[in-house]
Amino acid sequence: MQTPPRPRPSPGPILPRRALLRTVGLGGLAPLLGLTRPAAAAPSPIPFPTSRVAVVTHDGRRYVFTVEVARTPTQRARGLMYRRRLAPDHGMLFDFGGIGARAMWMKNTYVALDILFLENDGRIWSIAAETTPLSEAILPAQGPIRAALELNAGTCRLLGIEVGDVVEHPLFGHPPVP
Repeated sequence: MQTPPRPRPSPGPILPRRALLRTVGLGGLAPLLGLTRPAAAAPSPIPFPTSRVAVVTHDGRRYVFTVEVARTPTQRARGLMYRRRLAPDHGMLFDFGGIGARAMWMKNTYVALDILFLENDGRIWSIAAETTPLSEAILPAQGPIRAALELNAGTCRLLGIEVGDVVEHPLFGHPPVP
């Protein structure tokens, strides 16, 4: 009877044990740290009509912005979410369709904003200045409003826009802004 051949010794691990543990250990931690999760894909774009607004300050200066107008519930829910930039002379006007207590938030919004809360005649009721991108903190209007205007953060400070100034737009009974 023949004896079976003796197994050869293995040449050893391809990676030294420490390197293997380090690699597997980090790989094992990656899901826990969220390192393997793909970035949330932005939903498909939705159309917004564009218009122009003028902000008239207490000292008579007039600043014109091109805005996208959010009138439908879908448009208002999306707003400026998932946008990575906003041109300096652009913004978004939210028409809530009537006076009421309103609030905004910055969820999924990558651009810091100044949010102007507007009365039925376009007068600025309150301002949430230089908001924090991606924050889910609630930003209340501090009173009953008709609309909100979002501009790049720092615009109000830079241009001297304050509570009591007026936003002109047909929504508030003003003629169209040229």
